[in-house]
Amino acid sequence: MPKTMGLLGKKIGMTRIYNEMGSVIPVTVIEAGPCKVLQVKSESTDGYNAIQVGFGAKKAKNVTKPLAGHFSKADSEGFYNVREFRILNPDDYQAGQDISLDDLFKTGDIIDVQGTSKGKGFQGVMKRHGFSGGPGGHGSKFHRAPGSIGCSAWPARVVKGKKMPGRMGNDTVLKKNVLIVDVRGDENLILVKGPVPGAKQSLLKLFSK
Repeated sequence: MPKTMGLLGKKIGMTRIYNEMGSVIPVTVIEAGPCKVLQVKSESTDGYNAIQVGFGAKKAKNVTKPLAGHFSKADSEGFYNVREFRILNPDDYQAGQDISLDDLFKTGDIIDVQGTSKGKGFQGVMKRHGFSGGPGGHGSKFHRAPGSIGCSAWPARVVKGKKMPGRMGNDTVLKKNVLIVDVRGDENLILVKGPVPGAKQSLLKLFSK
C-alpha cells in the first residue's frame, strides 16, 4: 500500500484551457475536498498507520445511528464517502481536522488518481479485447465470434486466462503521474491534464507524490 496522503474528490467533467503559448490543453475538472479526518489509526492499536477521511456532507437524518456515533467523534453530522489513506506518521493528524486542497496540492505537481472505470456490462471479444472478427460478407457465418478456444489433444482443456467474452469495466483503475494544470482552492477545484478513470460525478482518490 502506498504510504502517501491524499484527498477524496468528485469528477465534474472535461474541458479545455489554453496556456500562455496558445496551445490547447485537455483537462479534467475535479472537485477535491475539503475532507475531514474521522479517525486516526496507528500501528500500535490497529496494526497499520492510516487516517480515515470523509467527503461529501450528508444530513444527520440520513445517517444510521452507528455511523452517527462514529461521525460525532469528529464533530461532524455525516458523509456520503468514507475512505482511508495510508500515512507514515499518524501523530500529524487528529480527528476533526479539516484537510483542504491547498494543503496538499499546487500547480505543476504530479499526482496519482484512482477511480472506478465505467461499467460496460457483458461484452464480446471484439469490444472487450480488440479481436478483429471474421469477414463482413453475408456468406460468412463467422462475424463477431471468438473462434476456436481449444488446445487439441494436449492439454485438452481451455487454458486459464483465455481472452473470452465477459464483464467489462467497473474496475478500480489507478492512473499514475498526472500533471496538475491549475488549482483553484477558493472553489475546491483542481484541473489535471488528460482523462481520469470514472464517469461524471464518480468518486476519485487523489494521491500526493
